[in-house]
Amino acid sequence: MKIIGRGAEAVLYMENGNLIKERIKKGYRTEEIDQRLRKRRTKLESKILSRARRVGVPTPSVFNTGDYKIEMEFIEGERLKELLQKVSSKERKELALEIGQLVGKLHSSGIIHGDLTTSNMIFRDKIYFIDFGLAFHSSSIEDQAIDLHLLHQAYQSTHFQNLEELWGFTVKGYKETFKGWEAVLKRLEQIRKRGRYTKR
Repeated sequence: MKIIGRGAEAVLYMENGNLIKERIKKGYRTEEIDQRLRKRRTKLESKILSRARRVGVPTPSVFNTGDYKIEMEFIEGERLKELLQKVSSKERKELALEIGQLVGKLHSSGIIHGDLTTSNMIFRDKIYFIDFGLAFHSSSIEDQAIDLHLLHQAYQSTHFQNLEELWGFTVKGYKETFKGWEAVLKRLEQIRKRGRYTKR
């Protein structure tokens, strides 16, 4: 067993060429609650991964789901976090447009990713979205706007030199695939204002 990643909720390792994501036991929770939560979150993540693929968002294929484990395809490629730093302006715009289109497809199908950062996007022959551990079903404008807000914050912290370019083309792509974009962008502006007010 080769461990390739460890997070707050799960450990990632390779087995027979596939990626295994196993939700780890939390000592601060009672046994019964811990098992119930891990089972529920594992099942939900597996379902959302498969649903996202069906609506045109590339994600790892799910091969098997246990109580606490998901066996899935290992996407070997480059994280967008690094890729966006070294491509040309033209390629960056194309990637940002594709990101926006994919987020729009998720929101159109009632999926909130919950952790939209360029660390959770891998480029192989196209962009794959990974790590749906915080994902859930919702068509709430607030939830959709928060999803976008997280993405904007990721751009701001990691890709600040190209923020305007990246965000502009992401929004352009989002508008192409999500009919409800206007209400979401309006709510996003309200969320930003709330944030600015809170920081004072």
